[in-house]
Amino acid sequence: MKPIQVGLLGIGTVGSGTFEVLRRNQEEIKRRTGRGIEVTMVADLDVARAQSIVGMHAQVVNDARQVIANPEIDIVIELIGGYGIAKQLVLEAIAAGKHVVTANKALLAVHGTEIFAAAHAKGVMVAFEAAVAGGIPIIKALREGLTANRIQWVAGIINGTTNFILSEMRDKGLAFADVLKQAQALGYAEADPTFDIEGVDAAHKATIMSAIAFGVPVQFDKAYVEGITRLEAQDIKYAEQLGYRIKLLGISKRTAAGIELRVHPCLVPTKRLIANVEGAMNAVMVQADAVGTTLYYGKGAGSEPTASAVIADLVDIARLHTADPHHRVPHLAFQPDAMSTLAILAMDQVVTSYYLRLRVADEAGVLAKVTGILATAGISIDAVLQREAGEGENQTDLIILTHDCQEAKMNQALAEMQQLSTVLAPITRIRKEELN
Repeated sequence: MKPIQVGLLGIGTVGSGTFEVLRRNQEEIKRRTGRGIEVTMVADLDVARAQSIVGMHAQVVNDARQVIANPEIDIVIELIGGYGIAKQLVLEAIAAGKHVVTANKALLAVHGTEIFAAAHAKGVMVAFEAAVAGGIPIIKALREGLTANRIQWVAGIINGTTNFILSEMRDKGLAFADVLKQAQALGYAEADPTFDIEGVDAAHKATIMSAIAFGVPVQFDKAYVEGITRLEAQDIKYAEQLGYRIKLLGISKRTAAGIELRVHPCLVPTKRLIANVEGAMNAVMVQADAVGTTLYYGKGAGSEPTASAVIADLVDIARLHTADPHHRVPHLAFQPDAMSTLAILAMDQVVTSYYLRLRVADEAGVLAKVTGILATAGISIDAVLQREAGEGENQTDLIILTHDCQEAKMNQALAEMQQLSTVLAPITRIRKEELN
């Protein structure tokens, strides 16, 4: 049978890994697929570099539209990234009747609804396993492996840069700024790390997982996004003393009122497996009614781990591209005419528990005033830790863990506590997730 012919748009880190793994494992992949899969055309602005990677195995051009226009190309892999030209090229490839494989989480989180609708109308597939958690097959698990389940929540460490930074802060007691410089030197963080450290990258991925888990449209603009830039080493230390570790989590949860979609630092019990995911690794927990809790762990980035996911998508398309489009797995797991209209909740409607750190005057009655405000707001306390003031000090840290409450109530209580004359600095608030 004639091999599937693939056009590759962009041959950077992931593109070169895809080309190499596909070439190296060609026979194994052919045994699984029933036919060959060959990258026969590559588009990259740096033609000389691209030619040095592919040699005589593929034609290299500097115009992506030449790849899309080639009638011999069955599948287009988009690895350019970003929202701009990548969107135009993906839509043009779909219009030309090409299947698309992409690792572009930003594009799908913002424009996925339009892209999937265009693909459905044209009867082609858009596959995107590599867009979330690199080499971990979490998209396939949510779309297919857990299809019998009613999923209740998804929570994941889905950005390796921030997990590396938090791991180093905990292990070495270093400040955020110092570890960020180290991460940049090691290549874990970009020169401009904003998307990573402010939680945007994780929110793109959480948005995609939420859509698949709950059958809702991709709605990145409704996600709550908070990064790790304000975290301090002392909070990581206090969390450890209380039996928790701090992780940046992407969380999506089904509730009676709607869908939660949020990214922010969380205290997670040390006994949870996900709390022990260190360095640049990723992990995703899924809670579902039939199977219970499942955990997916592995490398969330890198040339060949991400290439592994790209090639898995190529194999899926090679197996299914001749099938009746109406009998393929839907892009977002649920049939397009059966998508849910459940709302994405505003953050002040979310119910969770909290870690609070207050810098307070070391004098009688301070704790009573603080707990009184919480009690009036209907917020119950789970634990209190008060650091003993050192000799000559007249202030100390007061740490409070709360039980679940609505964020709006906590916001009001925090505003009242901040007004106390005995509270001497801005209050630190970190949400807490037990992940039971």
